[in-house]
Amino acid sequence: MNEVLAVTTADIAKPFHGNMLEMIFDAGPMVQFVLLLLLMFSVVSWAVILVKFRVIRRTRKENDMFLDVYMRSNKLSAIFPESKKFRHSTIAEVFRAGYTELGRLAEAKREGDDPGVAGEDESAALEFRGMDNIERTLNRACDNEMTRLERFLVFLATTGSACPFIGLYGTVWGIMNSFQGIGARGAATLSVVAPGISEALVATAAGLAAAIPAVIFYNYYLAKIRAITVETENFSAEFLNIIERFYVRKLQRP
Repeated sequence: MNEVLAVTTADIAKPFHGNMLEMIFDAGPMVQFVLLLLLMFSVVSWAVILVKFRVIRRTRKENDMFLDVYMRSNKLSAIFPESKKFRHSTIAEVFRAGYTELGRLAEAKREGDDPGVAGEDESAALEFRGMDNIERTLNRACDNEMTRLERFLVFLATTGSACPFIGLYGTVWGIMNSFQGIGARGAATLSVVAPGISEALVATAAGLAAAIPAVIFYNYYLAKIRAITVETENFSAEFLNIIERFYVRKLQRP
């Protein structure tokens, strides 16, 4: 009788494979679908990680290079052509936006200096509107640059928060199928339970493998972008003060 039970148990027990790939191939369709979905999340998140690494490194490098040019020059008109060389610099982009708006203000001032066109009140109003426009332009340029740097980071946040639950869903589904098989076979030995449970747990491991790098690099890049944001906003405020102290007063002179 014992021999018969041993043979029956051996027949219904699923063969256990220690190789990870073999466990994946032996898993059920739902678990395999979950693993494929997690693989897609992982591949895209690593692509975002690598791209963002290059973008942020290039942005910080060009910011430093542009600030060096900015500090060594005494004329904004000489800095503007040089700023076009730094296409990935957030500070250079803010400078270009502010300088362009300052040019519009100068053009409007020259048109307002025509005889009979503007008096002192109109000139003061033009100065006030011009400063307000320049400030809005600088703020909009800062916001646009930060939005550019933060692009696709939301995918890393989504991967970090969703993938563990997706992997857990695959694990629960696989364990549920394993217990259904145990109930149908009427046997609950370790040799029967272990293969299905181990294959199901692969989904949880895959979910964590996709989520952990995404969370780490999301927080890392967010800190770097915040530092760039502070640096860019400080430059914007300083540039606005320079325009107000020197150029607007110069435009105001008769």
